[in-house]
Amino acid sequence: MRLVGIAALIAALLDQVSKYIVVHSMQLERVNSIEVLPPFLNFRYGENRGINFGLFGDDVSSWVLIGLATVICLVVLWWLRHPQPKLAQFSGGLLIGGAIGNIFDRYWYGYVLDFLNVSCCGINNPFVFNVADIFIFAGAIGLAFFAKDATKTKKGA
Repeated sequence: MRLVGIAALIAALLDQVSKYIVVHSMQLERVNSIEVLPPFLNFRYGENRGINFGLFGDDVSSWVLIGLATVICLVVLWWLRHPQPKLAQFSGGLLIGGAIGNIFDRYWYGYVLDFLNVSCCGINNPFVFNVADIFIFAGAIGLAFFAKDATKTKKGA
């Protein structure tokens, strides 16, 4: 469980530091857009008041989304209490840390700060995301690939 905690702490800190640097220090909330490696990577200011891609943004309270994310983190922690390979533990920590980063945003701002915009191959992507979202996605994929079935015992495996 120590590896889960370390990965979660690192993911949450990297998310919050990146948001502070890009959104506040670089004043992205004021300028709205900064070209980094156009057209592939740009910083675009976004306030996500819903779930993924802003779904249900006007229909769901921030406190409901904070509660939902907290429950998901607790379920993943409960599930990881069973012996898991180190890569699964690390992946679970990334997922939890990313969720915590977004929980902090919802608590402090009432929405999740997004700033990353990636486009490619002539397709102009209108969506923005953040570092926490990357960790959540990577953690979920890692759990899918590296986690063992926690319902099986050693005798039944």
